Amino acid sequence: MSLFERKIDGAPQFASYFAPVLEVLRDFGGQAKPKDVVDEIAKRHNVPEDFLNQTNKNGQPKFNNKVAWARFYLTKAGFLYSPKRGVWALTEAGKSVEISDDRAVDIFRQAQSAFKADEEEDQAPEGEIVADGVNYWFVGAVWDEVDQTSRFLNENIWQSGHEEKFSNLVRQMKQGDRIAIKSTYTRKHDVPFENRGRNVSTMLIKAVGTITGQRGDGRTVDVEWEELDPPREWFFYTYRTTIARAKFEDDDMARQLVAFAFEGEDQNLSRFLTYPVWAKKYAEDIEPLTAIEEEEQSESETDSPPLEPYGIEDIIADGGFISRADLANMVSRLETKKNLILQGPPGTGKTWLAKRLARALIGRRTPKPEQLRSVQFHPSLSYEDFVRGYRPSSNGLEITDGVFLQAVEAARAQPDIAHVLIIEEINRGNPAQVFGEMLTLLENTKRSRADAIELAYRKQAGERVHVPDNLYIVGTMNIADRSLALVDLALRRRFAFVTLKPTMNDLWAAWCADRGLDGELLELIRIRMEALNEEISSDRTLGPQFRIGHSYVTPTEPLGDARAWFRDVIETEIGPLLEEYWFDAPERAAEAMSRLRDGL
Repeated sequence: MSLFERKIDGAPQFASYFAPVLEVLRDFGGQAKPKDVVDEIAKRHNVPEDFLNQTNKNGQPKFNNKVAWARFYLTKAGFLYSPKRGVWALTEAGKSVEISDDRAVDIFRQAQSAFKADEEEDQAPEGEIVADGVNYWFVGAVWDEVDQTSRFLNENIWQSGHEEKFSNLVRQMKQGDRIAIKSTYTRKHDVPFENRGRNVSTMLIKAVGTITGQRGDGRTVDVEWEELDPPREWFFYTYRTTIARAKFEDDDMARQLVAFAFEGEDQNLSRFLTYPVWAKKYAEDIEPLTAIEEEEQSESETDSPPLEPYGIEDIIADGGFISRADLANMVSRLETKKNLILQGPPGTGKTWLAKRLARALIGRRTPKPEQLRSVQFHPSLSYEDFVRGYRPSSNGLEITDGVFLQAVEAARAQPDIAHVLIIEEINRGNPAQVFGEMLTLLENTKRSRADAIELAYRKQAGERVHVPDNLYIVGTMNIADRSLALVDLALRRRFAFVTLKPTMNDLWAAWCADRGLDGELLELIRIRMEALNEEISSDRTLGPQFRIGHSYVTPTEPLGDARAWFRDVIETEIGPLLEEYWFDAPERAAEAMSRLRDGL
């Protein structure tokens, strides 16, 4: 049976590609470009031309995508990694592993439980870049509120307290890599610089070592440890998750941390205080702490879960009338593409959903202020407003970062947690003009220091900027506004697009029923709104993009008189919109309103 026809029971068809991918990489000497791997597999297994030409809904060749999905799962299993963009490479385990059918099913199931997607149609995610040579890992040692540091030092190991959560990262660790045990917390007093009584993110380095063995279980590595007595405190740029790799190849702050932890150098505190995010935080003339910042003061050991987690189930509970599968796909596309635009008719909940997708990606209901920011584009918005430009100050004109570069700096300062910038009405301005050269850096394949470029306005000679890969952009777009220009094709290529539609399904009905709408009125609203939207869709001067969204007929609070509420919505919200749609045929708008009001 041919490779493209073979199906392993219990796994998708692409699982049969696991062994060929490993085999080709071994024959190529351990690493190769994706195209070379795809072409060689097609050649060796006589994949017919008509199969190679088949494409999925994203326009990507299905065969290439199957190979890419095989690479994704093999990476999760610890057999492959990406030493740089556009290169697949074997790990030590990948060089010798044998893939039986049972092993292929195990590989798929272990990763699939944490990653939901339609592997036949959805594009496979790109691999995280893991630099060649020695890597530097910072790891926690607290399980169930018990510090395991002493045990790790005595047994010459480090071990994750999670069965699966960080297994792909643990498998990336290799013999010769350096590793440090850390704990992360905030300090307010007795810090070695003027913090003006404000919280300082602090990381305590308790032990450092060299990895001497990889057990391949996704949890344990052997380590030759050196305990630090006393432990050393590092400030500002800290890792809050249980496992983090210092991306020293991309960030000078990470390189300074590596020198501090593994080479015994002192931290240059004055240099860190010149970085915009900390210069602003510890300046004299800032506003008092916000409630959210006060909440952050109560956080200590960061290997524990967030204070109040937030995920897809919470979006549905908050009033999202979209299926779990569709929401999961949106989050996964955002994680992969880095940039996502929600487009749709008015009233489909684009802004509402954008904020909640951001919280789901971040993983907490109340993100830090710098983690989730929002801006709205408008016709007069400029590059100087959004990215960087000259502003008046007490010293005359000075170069000032806009909201985009502020978000970039915040993401750089907290490299192991997601940051999201929401851009409402992204097509209401001129995106190509507002983003400028940042449009190039938005691309998910250009999120590294190697792709950094000089800006139109530079604060110092030779300054180069890149967008970190933990900064995500979520835009909203009203596709019914005739006054807006078409979106630049360069912007389209850098964003994944999701179209939202009026949704009056069972989830919507249950939500409305909980707020006082009886079954008869619910059905009446559904039938009449669907009929109105069908009329709008079939109108050649309008079309589906002018349909009226469900948020117009979705109550946010319990209703006393539900029928009176619906009448008010018709008169004050839907009616004026219809009059605008049919401005040259007012009688048509009046007739549509009359049909909505009939019998209320």
